Amino acid sequence: MQIRRRTLLAGAAALSMPAIRTASAASTMKIGVLSDMSGPYAEASGPGDFLAAQMAAEDFMKAHPAISVEVIQGDMLLKPDVGASIARSWYDQEGVDAIFDIPQSAVAIAVGQVAKDKDKVVIFTAAGIPDLTGKYCTPNQVQWTYDLWSNSNAITRGLVQAGGDSWFFIKPDYISGHTMVKDTATIVEQMGGKVAGMAAYPFPGTTDFSAYILQAQASKAKVLCLANAGDDTANCIKQAHEFGLPQSGVKIACLVYQDYISRSVGLEAAAGIVGAMPFYWDMNEGTRAFAARFAPRYHKAYPNYFHAGCYSAVWHYLKAVAAMGPDKAKASGRAAVEQMKALPVSDPLYGTGIVRADGKHVHANHVWETKSPAESKGEWDQFKLLATVPQDMAFQPMETLACAFVKT
Repeated sequence: MQIRRRTLLAGAAALSMPAIRTASAASTMKIGVLSDMSGPYAEASGPGDFLAAQMAAEDFMKAHPAISVEVIQGDMLLKPDVGASIARSWYDQEGVDAIFDIPQSAVAIAVGQVAKDKDKVVIFTAAGIPDLTGKYCTPNQVQWTYDLWSNSNAITRGLVQAGGDSWFFIKPDYISGHTMVKDTATIVEQMGGKVAGMAAYPFPGTTDFSAYILQAQASKAKVLCLANAGDDTANCIKQAHEFGLPQSGVKIACLVYQDYISRSVGLEAAAGIVGAMPFYWDMNEGTRAFAARFAPRYHKAYPNYFHAGCYSAVWHYLKAVAAMGPDKAKASGRAAVEQMKALPVSDPLYGTGIVRADGKHVHANHVWETKSPAESKGEWDQFKLLATVPQDMAFQPMETLACAFVKT
């Protein structure tokens, strides 16, 4: 199955109407979903995250009819200057109270600073560098869905213990790619494994990964680790299969993996690939119920963990708004984030968790292996659970990340 961009764009246009009902300006909260709406991360986040935010707003307004919620969308084109410019306009001119999503860490860092300067809220549901709650932390932001260390930790330990003790990395040449490889390589070496090599490619715009795949093959590494995301991951998997790496026994690990990727390349090519995902649509009754509501509104595609994360984060933010009152939430983004930290997290998609003092949403993570065609019972039956990492072991401790405004 190919990822169909026309379908995506049509879906985005269809979802452009905000979730809103008549109310006074003082009791209307305005949310912006700032994402990649047309590039390599659009299927992973983009229009699907916008829909998930709308659904959270709709569900919240049913439970709290006195508070209205409007949801808008913007395309930051994976460029920090564009993302920061949209954020300033939204906060200053369009009355946006909180921004969500941002599937590129350099853009997230830029928008985080804008939110701090304006005393607004930004909640990262698709940006993965751990330092969003470390070097780049602010009291106005939360990292919700995952971080790259959590995924690296969950995947790497099991594979090294199973004999995958030599690794080759393919990474995009930007901050998230470098961070993923650094964290994963450190864990590999701590466990007695070795790094057989790595290759960085220009991002965005690379579609031919054959030179990098051949380097991995020549290294004789037992594990090919894809430290990328979205369409890039899908293209790497296809080309690795074409060159016969998995057929020769090389294990493929994807640090940012989604079921739309396995579906786009097909289970014959994706079988056996390991990835970490805090949410999968078929985990329990709550996740299945959400998928059943989501798919008819999103070109019949089931939600991934970015989509679910956006729903979960918007819901928790709005729960904090209801607890403190819309006027106070609008007056200070920092106060709204503090209220989010004060409330326990509990929803059917991400389960129970907490928002730490440094802004990290701490929850369980899960390791999945892609099923073979023979194992799959249907189009969306893609994964089998290998392991669950409990929330107290899933993320780095605050002491390690050393957020400047947190006293540990």
